[in-house]
Amino acid sequence: MEKTDNTGKCPAPLHVAVIMDGNGRWAQARGLDRSEGHVEGVNTVRRITEAASEAGIGYLTLYTFSTENWNRPKTEVDALMHLIVIAIERETPDLIKNNVRLSSIGDLDRMPAEARARLEKCMAETSGCTGLNLVLALSYSSRWEIARAAASLCRQAADGSLNPDDVTPELFASHLATAGMPDPDLLIRTGGDRRISNYLLYQIAYTELIFTPTFWPDYSKEEFFGHIEEFNRRQRRFGLTGEQIEAK
Repeated sequence: MEKTDNTGKCPAPLHVAVIMDGNGRWAQARGLDRSEGHVEGVNTVRRITEAASEAGIGYLTLYTFSTENWNRPKTEVDALMHLIVIAIERETPDLIKNNVRLSSIGDLDRMPAEARARLEKCMAETSGCTGLNLVLALSYSSRWEIARAAASLCRQAADGSLNPDDVTPELFASHLATAGMPDPDLLIRTGGDRRISNYLLYQIAYTELIFTPTFWPDYSKEEFFGHIEEFNRRQRRFGLTGEQIEAK
């Protein structure tokens, strides 16, 4: 079990990653267009961001739009891009008020130029915030990220600035999109599916996983806090024995 801090409370995970799944199915179950589910999902982003701040979490990374999502029908992709940018712009004043810093990881070059410019403006406006780091995984996939990191290291080796024998897990991680961020302590996936879907594959080697059948639009603060409590009941051994962990 996680050791408590000097207040007697289990510490919050430093980094929580979330796969926000079930928007479309939530809408379809109600006879609505899939886009309505994405709109409702934005409200969930707001309350879970608030919950993460309340819990003292340092990083909240949300799988917002995957590389594979570009293959969805153009009408849905266009609607998602519009919704993402509008929602970010709408929420930016509250992010600043709540000291939340917005950033992103992913292949932003694939985003429409106007959408990317508006996103970058919002990130710049929150850059001075020192509380929760809200990270949007946009146009992101782990295989894209790993391939990009490998290519960068290959170029350095080819020009003689890097000895291939000097490549370590730490050096490789420094070339990922998450460079400078701690690895996730906890990954939550909503919507009932039990897979990782090309998300932070390198970073979650020792991450605790929680899957819930709740569709993302229905995911509540209470369930989120319950998942934090479940995380704190688990013993994270990182290759050691339980006895070694308890002795620390």
